[in-house]
Amino acid sequence: MKPRRVGPLVAAAVLLALAAQGAERTDEIVVAFGAEPQQVDPTRSSAGVDGYYMDLFYENLLAVTPDFERVNWLAESWEVVDDADGLRIAVKIREGVTFHNGDELTAHDYAYAFERQSDPTSRTAGRLRHVDGVRVHDDYRFDMVLGSPDGSLEPLNLILATIPRKYYEEVGDDGVQVHPIGTGPWKFVSRKVREELVVERFEDYWNRDAMPVAKRLRIKIIPEDTTRVAAFKTGAVDWIDAVPPAQVEEFEATPGVRVASLPAPNNLYVALNAIDAGSPFRFPKVRQAAAHAVNVDDIVQYVLYGQGIRTAQLAPGTLGYDPALKPYPYDPARARELLAEAGYPAGVNVNCYNLTTPREPYFKEVGETIFAYLTEAGIRCRIVQLEYGAWINLGRRDVRPHMDGIMSTMWGQGLPGDPTDAWSGHVHTTGDGWGSYSYESTPQLDAMIETLRTTMDLETRTRLIEEIARLKHELVAGGLPTYRPMITLAWREGVDFDPWPAAFWRSMRGLRGAEP
Repeated sequence: MKPRRVGPLVAAAVLLALAAQGAERTDEIVVAFGAEPQQVDPTRSSAGVDGYYMDLFYENLLAVTPDFERVNWLAESWEVVDDADGLRIAVKIREGVTFHNGDELTAHDYAYAFERQSDPTSRTAGRLRHVDGVRVHDDYRFDMVLGSPDGSLEPLNLILATIPRKYYEEVGDDGVQVHPIGTGPWKFVSRKVREELVVERFEDYWNRDAMPVAKRLRIKIIPEDTTRVAAFKTGAVDWIDAVPPAQVEEFEATPGVRVASLPAPNNLYVALNAIDAGSPFRFPKVRQAAAHAVNVDDIVQYVLYGQGIRTAQLAPGTLGYDPALKPYPYDPARARELLAEAGYPAGVNVNCYNLTTPREPYFKEVGETIFAYLTEAGIRCRIVQLEYGAWINLGRRDVRPHMDGIMSTMWGQGLPGDPTDAWSGHVHTTGDGWGSYSYESTPQLDAMIETLRTTMDLETRTRLIEEIARLKHELVAGGLPTYRPMITLAWREGVDFDPWPAAFWRSMRGLRGAEP
């Protein structure tokens, strides 16, 4: 499907309408996102972009502050216990926390959240593979019972979402999509798909120190970069994400505008189908040819205007990052030699799938440039452009159509970063909760990732990640890493905004409202 582009007359009409709304608003902040979530139910989420909306309504047991400090949030306290009753994470939740519909949050809601999130239809199921269940002691205490240790749960994540059991059972999946209810600082008001989401301050929010100042927040969906930037410049919106890299310096020099360029929690990579019988990427030499074929350094410098962090496997700051591990050098001649050595002296023809939605800055243009480099080196791309929903479904192993060639894609590793979930999802062989986006199958890597998953000791985990990264790099397994993007946000002076890393820095938890 070809991406819809906004023509100049349509764009002008959008801006006029937005400006009119801006002139009328009182105590309302207007935000513009470049991409729209597919899901607003955290137990059915299919992609990171869903967090843009879910972070408004739902909260986790722990949170990560702008300084990357992990703090208790809805968990008042927690500890890992291993005694006669088994290995478990014992959690005490805060008392007096209410959902938007007035129901009190209890431990029973977490037991229900586990049921939903561990269901095979949930993307989170793989992350809960070592959790046997949730044992409720009373309204405010429960245990996450572990069948075996899981290093991704402690201490990095306590991932059960706060969802109201009674409401979910009453309205069902469709009802939740229409009207989400959680414990977060913003309450749902209305939504027009592909246009806007309106929320208002939750007056009974438990955390008074994090209470929004603004009474209402209006989020506009404006995928087109030029239209989103123009909406900001005309005063139609107060805050935008995904400032185009080519315009970051201009925004930084604009009086009355504040700008933050922040590392994305995503690591971008090129997925390579290494499992199908007819795929040339079954052979390591063909994958190594692809690694030599692409000049990622020039892409970061010239396509992204320097707004990216080059990676060999992991970004600096990530657990297990090894600065000695260097990317494959750009060498198209060597790429053609490797293709010939693998039995493809005339090169290969493959489908190359590209995302047109601006999930990360200039992601479409980056994909097209990667595919042009591959084609020049003999890996000839037939480019297939996809909008977000089709693109995310193509990458998943449990749906069709099947990703039969190359795909420009990404996986969040968090900030400061831990690759355990990402590698469990796109490097480990698919099956039994593993490899939900994996087009790789290497038994040695599978065993190493399984060991990593069940290791809680930080020093041992770090060493294992380094070992996996080296082998993954050597085999170009689980795809070809490229870079970690920088996300640039802009807002007007007078808007009190402190970026939080949740929801890919789109968390409106840090948007307090107008400064006094």
